[in-house]
Amino acid sequence: MGGSTGIVYGGLKYQARCIADVSADPDNTSFLAGTLSLREENEVHLIRMSASGTELICEGLFYHPSEIWDLKSCPFDPRIFSTVFTSGETHGASLWEIPELYGQSNAPQLKELVSLKEHSFKVKCIVWWPTGKHDKLVSIDEGNLFLWSIDSSNKTAKVISQESVGMLHSLSGGVWDPHDRNTIAAMSDSSLQFWDLRTMRKTNSIEHIHVRDADYNPKKQFMLVTAEDGSGIRLWDLRMPNFPLSELPGHAHWTWAVRYNPQYDGLILSAGTDSTVNLWSASVGVDDMTSESLVESPTRKVDPLLNSYKDYEDSVYGLAWSSREPSTFASLSYDGRVVAESVKPYIPRN
Repeated sequence: MGGSTGIVYGGLKYQARCIADVSADPDNTSFLAGTLSLREENEVHLIRMSASGTELICEGLFYHPSEIWDLKSCPFDPRIFSTVFTSGETHGASLWEIPELYGQSNAPQLKELVSLKEHSFKVKCIVWWPTGKHDKLVSIDEGNLFLWSIDSSNKTAKVISQESVGMLHSLSGGVWDPHDRNTIAAMSDSSLQFWDLRTMRKTNSIEHIHVRDADYNPKKQFMLVTAEDGSGIRLWDLRMPNFPLSELPGHAHWTWAVRYNPQYDGLILSAGTDSTVNLWSASVGVDDMTSESLVESPTRKVDPLLNSYKDYEDSVYGLAWSSREPSTFASLSYDGRVVAESVKPYIPRN
């Protein structure tokens, strides 16, 4: 198991961690990737897959003022995206507008729509409501969650509410529950916390885990997958948060990112610092398990590895499924190598 037939995009000149699907573009399979060079002016690349599906084309190259540590595409406007960035001692988060969606191979500078300036700690991520138009977004720094009301047409952003997580935790990221627009899962150094955005109060948590990444199953409510330092990949039913439903081996080194497929239930991608992307079949859910099996083996160990993609020479930090073509994903390694792959041979047949 291992070989790859990936399509390689060689346009990124600098180191990079962030790639995102342009989910709001109905006509193209396209991605955004951002660099984090310490000394050079950083770039955001708009990358489109050709109609034949055999080539990745640069449709836009935009200069960004600082190192990009988080990048997300707006789910309802393909020209808008967010970045979290740092430059020396300064850090921040902004929403940007692409001057022209396609055909701008050397656009000079992105247009900053909104700067999210309320953070006093290092910003970790911006989280968009994942499906359709929503005028709220969440930003997370090391010690706080902020709920914003965004008006991109008037270039304004207002903090609706804010909550501190306290001195005992340091947040590193978050993901919005696609089944409940009032729930955010926030990753900390020792737990996964669930927050109600109406009250800005923590409602539940999974303790004693160091989560690198997490993702909700878009097809099944209450199902979530985590990437953890010590345990690889775990699948959870959040109605029973005291133990995982299943564990997957993960990677030979740190498992850094996990993503559920947007269409095909049970297909999960993971990426790691072992320079590998793995494709898993992990459709286990609480409905698949009897009470006896839960008692006998609360963490059934399975290894449903479908394929390993090894087109990389450096750690892989970025993963993105295409919303328009769910059998396609793009990955980004630290050396700036973007690879697109098709998983059609592994899609379950009904």
